[in-house]
Amino acid sequence: MKTPGKARVYLVGAGPGDPELITVKGLRLLQQADCVVYDALADSALLSHCRPNCEKVYVGKRAGNHALPQEEINRLLIDCATKYACTVRLKGGDPYVFGRGSEEAMALLSAGVACEVVPGITSAIAGPAAMGVPVTHRGICSQFTVFTGHEMAGKEESSLDIKSIAASEGTKVILMGMSHLRHTLQQLMEAGMMPSTPAAAVQWATTPRQRWVTATVATLADVVEQSGVTSPAAVVIGDVVGLQTELAPTVAPRRLAGKRVVVTRTREQASALSSALREYGADVLELPTIRIAPPSDRADFAAAVVDSPHYDWLIFSSPNGVKKFFEAFFSVYEDIRELGGARIAAVGPGTAAELKKYGLMVDVMPQKAVAEELIAEFDRKGDEFGGVANVTMLWIHSEKGRDIVYKELMKRQAIVDECIAYNTVPETEDPTGARGRLAAEGADLVTFTSSSTVHNFMALGIKLPAGCKVASIGPVTSATLREYGIEPDMESEKHNIGHLVQTILAGLSDGK
Repeated sequence: MKTPGKARVYLVGAGPGDPELITVKGLRLLQQADCVVYDALADSALLSHCRPNCEKVYVGKRAGNHALPQEEINRLLIDCATKYACTVRLKGGDPYVFGRGSEEAMALLSAGVACEVVPGITSAIAGPAAMGVPVTHRGICSQFTVFTGHEMAGKEESSLDIKSIAASEGTKVILMGMSHLRHTLQQLMEAGMMPSTPAAAVQWATTPRQRWVTATVATLADVVEQSGVTSPAAVVIGDVVGLQTELAPTVAPRRLAGKRVVVTRTREQASALSSALREYGADVLELPTIRIAPPSDRADFAAAVVDSPHYDWLIFSSPNGVKKFFEAFFSVYEDIRELGGARIAAVGPGTAAELKKYGLMVDVMPQKAVAEELIAEFDRKGDEFGGVANVTMLWIHSEKGRDIVYKELMKRQAIVDECIAYNTVPETEDPTGARGRLAAEGADLVTFTSSSTVHNFMALGIKLPAGCKVASIGPVTSATLREYGIEPDMESEKHNIGHLVQTILAGLSDGK
């Protein structure tokens, strides 16, 4: 919340596309922001770094399709400063390179709002570099010019000095120029630029969707149209384009290159799976179908957390349960040792890994992350800790969790209490237009990591694209898919994200 006199808006450059190319400072500010106002060109994966209670406002701007006019964005930022101590305005590339960031800064300062710009890597340099073209190279050129091709639209007279640009030495880079590319190139040639000058265009630079074409100033417009390369793209002109064939191998091919994979996990959890898939070159489309919400009975949850040190066993069914339990625990207790001497059980390695972040090792954990396997593990190891009869147990799980753990342990005469730590609800918002993109562009694979993701995907009425494969994290999720008449094409043998990624690699690599 806002502290009087302390509100500040940060204009943060998200970089050219790859979410890992944001600056360290930009990432830190995202992690502490109370509100994030973001554009279409800022990768939505960056939002996974935000705090759970951070307000996220989409003002996506693409050529010909503005969610909010610039004047309204300016007013929105001023309004955010009256509500929040830290607002991040997340903009693709660099805020001050054709990003209208300076206009936003002026509006904020005029309204008495403190603001700070955090520069980002501009696509004017990163775009050409990602396809293997340096904007400068010793012996070829020692300067470059960046200009916009967008401002010419509908104007009788351009404010650009095309003659000077055409006559200048070195590399030329055009941003936001795809819709008027042919006109711009024609103007450059009429102003004296040699038609044979090497030229290239790179779309979605630094992302798995990246593709490019090379040609000359005279032929680039035709080549672009034939290839289907469109916005967002950067155009580079000059002799440095000739280095592309030599430097292009630095853009290493990856096993999932050219494959589009849909991730249906929550926004907070999507990053782990998305990042792993991106490492292998997949074009990841994040389409969250569930959202983590507080339990219906918060008082009951709070009471269970307060009483947790009095139990012999704590049983955690999911990583989310671990997170929500300890968020509440440390709001009451200051020291992890106040948890007492309880033994710990976890349904699978993913849950155990989350517990390890708090310095807790598990006493019982099945290799397969299903409730039935946890009960079987208790049966196998029972003699090691004297069985479960008359032992007090606190089962931490979701509101919609299966009741296998409770019923089976009660059958074995354990004294089991429930701690409902969170609820899963349908994610109805689609601020980045992922659903529309899935419908328009299709996908090679849709991943499901829980029964909840399956139910809510179906409830949203989203149709699987023709020829699209389905990957399941385990047998419970697969059974839920079959309820809807969908047979999964691949199922992870070990039910965690790491093994799911390896299953996807085996199922999609090598042209499968």
